[in-house]
Amino acid sequence: MSKIFLGNESLVGSSIPSNKKSYKMTNRIQEGKTPLYSVAFNFIDARLFTCFASAGGNGINLYNCLEDGSISLLHAFADEDKEESFYTVSWACGVEGNPFVVAGGEKGIIRVIDVNNGKIHKDESVRLWDVETGICILIFAGAGGHRNEVISVDFHPSDIHRFVSCGMDSTIKIWSMKEFWTYVEKSFTWKDDPSKFPTKFVQFPVLTASVHSSFVDCNRWVGDFILSKSVENEILLWEPHIKENSPEEGTSDVLLRYPIPNCSHWFIKFSCDLFLNYLSIGNEEGKIYVWDLKSCPPVLVTVLSHKQSKSVIRQTAMSTDGNTILAASEDGTIWRWDAINKEQADTVVAQGPPILHQYRKGKGKAKLK
Repeated sequence: MSKIFLGNESLVGSSIPSNKKSYKMTNRIQEGKTPLYSVAFNFIDARLFTCFASAGGNGINLYNCLEDGSISLLHAFADEDKEESFYTVSWACGVEGNPFVVAGGEKGIIRVIDVNNGKIHKDESVRLWDVETGICILIFAGAGGHRNEVISVDFHPSDIHRFVSCGMDSTIKIWSMKEFWTYVEKSFTWKDDPSKFPTKFVQFPVLTASVHSSFVDCNRWVGDFILSKSVENEILLWEPHIKENSPEEGTSDVLLRYPIPNCSHWFIKFSCDLFLNYLSIGNEEGKIYVWDLKSCPPVLVTVLSHKQSKSVIRQTAMSTDGNTILAASEDGTIWRWDAINKEQADTVVAQGPPILHQYRKGKGKAKLK
């Protein structure tokens, strides 16, 4: 397990909003009384950038955000098992680019929905799957794996072999598929029964980090840095230092802290825009905190609130340009906020606040102040 390097002080963001960007509440829809746990914009297909999916109870719904602020329902799917409760939803695509919505929940079964024809496929467990063929390629578990439920996974933005995972065992693990990539390539041309594919177990990550003291319910790459959140009323941005041949000797430097008041509940997830300019997260009081990811020290952009938004916001979703924010609420409501003065997105994917790269060059020789 990696050690937390304490040679440098982490920078804590101010709780006073800069108001550098303002939003207004433009719409809300009530799906019912069932809590909503997940909402996600489509960042994969440019034709569907305004579309999003929501998940809660045994339902998965697809919507379109229209320019006038309204929200249009495109499809509604209800799982045949009325006892199912979906906790997460995301987007994927097939080899030919056709969009899929992927959802999972309490039953441990992954639903893959072909958006074009509404067909639902079932996959059991959280592993590396080929969504076109239903082949389970790799299973990341074993001696070095998580010791409890895995809650969040994010692929590295520039290294297709690497991803990060976190879960209820309070750890964050970085995995590499480079050594096993031949199995991925083999799945593309596999013609036999999917159950006969030689699925490979990957037992050891390249880094196990303990930067939080409790459950970790959300993580995201920002260049080579990682954003992660637990139940500690803050989001951390930290840098992993990996020793490829000695995973247990890796270290973790916590660099920035983004305070989120009243955010100690389990399963409250943050989101970012496509180009990682902004981060948004809800809290237990129904408020949304928006942070500037390109500022160092961290800058709180604004706090969004509405007199009728009082329930826990389980997850937010930001549009590609950060000008629209959606919030999935515990009371079954989806809230829509739009920027008052919409700005052109910086289309260069963030690699972390610039000052952090100066810090990396110094390798701990100078303190951050």
